[in-house]
Amino acid sequence: MFFRFVKHQLRKIRAVAIVTYKEWAAYRTHSMISIFVGPVYFLVQYCIWKAVYSAQGGTQAVINGMSLEQMLTYFGVNALIGYLTMDFADWNLQMLVRTGKFLTFALRPIDHKLFAFSQKIGHRVLGFFFEFLPCFLIFMFVFKINLIPEHWILAIISIALGFCMTFLVNYCIGLTAFWIVRAEGIRNVFQALQTVFNGSLIPLVFFGKNWQKVLFYLPFQYMLYVPSRVCTGSYELAGKTYALPQIVGIQACAVCVFLLLTCLLYNKAMKQFTGVGA
Repeated sequence: MFFRFVKHQLRKIRAVAIVTYKEWAAYRTHSMISIFVGPVYFLVQYCIWKAVYSAQGGTQAVINGMSLEQMLTYFGVNALIGYLTMDFADWNLQMLVRTGKFLTFALRPIDHKLFAFSQKIGHRVLGFFFEFLPCFLIFMFVFKINLIPEHWILAIISIALGFCMTFLVNYCIGLTAFWIVRAEGIRNVFQALQTVFNGSLIPLVFFGKNWQKVLFYLPFQYMLYVPSRVCTGSYELAGKTYALPQIVGIQACAVCVFLLLTCLLYNKAMKQFTGVGA
């Protein structure tokens, strides 16, 4: 019975993902803009950090436990992982609630959480082909950055967990629309915090020790920073160094916690929903 249920759910995920892929494939040139944005952003980081390390003693210098090669690899994999985990569940859910269109999903024989997650899979499969692969080749052959993880199995698992964590956290933010309807303010504040604290601007080890201790328990690092550090081959935060299997295990526990939180909030939201705007 359990395996039949899982198989049925996987069929739903596959069906929605394929439809979403085909839908967004019609606008694939929109995704291809990232082919230019990603490398330009990396070029800026490349110039900044090369200057920083030159001022600290050259390419052999080590800053906060990271050499120049590790730093450039970090930002390369960081940008690529961002393509794989990018999410819009919060915006989409708030729009559905505000316009009342969520009512149609409440009547469908598929849970909206699962539907939204399936949409993300289809959307990011498209991103893999039209964003990730071209930028991967540019970083490898133009910037000469080695982006092949030494522990590639752990890297894949961590990226998959980061994919799930990004969706779950954003979906929780989207659920606030069931209480305040127009939740753009909360979404904008959260997006700003996420950008600063997920490690996309600077590695989290560059924050003060007290800040690092706080960030370790927040969900932001599990979205992007942890997968990026796993891909580079080492992890350190708040003065603690974890083996890669350890930090991936901690990341998996964090994802389970947010899965439970998402389910609890979703159940409360369903009791709150009034079909406003329908």
